[in-house]
Amino acid sequence: MRLIDLIPAPYKLLAQGVLLAALAGGSAALAWQVQDWRYGRQLEQQARLQAESLNQQTLAAAAQQQAEQAKRLILEQRLSASEQTHYRALSDAQRDQGRLRDRLATADLRLSVLLDATDAASSRTVSASTKAGGVVHGVTRAELDPAHAQRIIGITDAGDQGLIALAACQAYAKEVSTPK
Repeated sequence: MRLIDLIPAPYKLLAQGVLLAALAGGSAALAWQVQDWRYGRQLEQQARLQAESLNQQTLAAAAQQQAEQAKRLILEQRLSASEQTHYRALSDAQRDQGRLRDRLATADLRLSVLLDATDAASSRTVSASTKAGGVVHGVTRAELDPAHAQRIIGITDAGDQGLIALAACQAYAKEVSTPK
């Protein structure tokens, strides 16, 4: 006689129900496990693709930043060269103006102006001859007072500095606005 034959019928039904429930639960758990593995692989693949995409974007941004830094370095070098050129021009102009002021102060050089020889209202007698170092021959000239000559040189010095500064500003604006 078998052990199952000794169990009353209602308990047999209960045992069969429990066994079926265990089998159904096991197969459901197995189905859930299989589905979990499948979704896990899909999520893993999506995460890998997203990581690769972010890596590519990071590399592209780094390359773009490096290119922009290279452009900026080139621009800074050009601006530095331009600044040195204009600084040299300014210092040369200041040195020349200083020499001119010194020569005027020591009476080594005199400024003169051309007079209109056809001006009948002028009753002054001014020599029409030029000195040995003169350039203009036969034209009536009048020498300026050294103090006035110094003021004129100061005005031209300020004008030269302004023109050099303007040229520097224009070169800067051109360098910055020109795409290269």
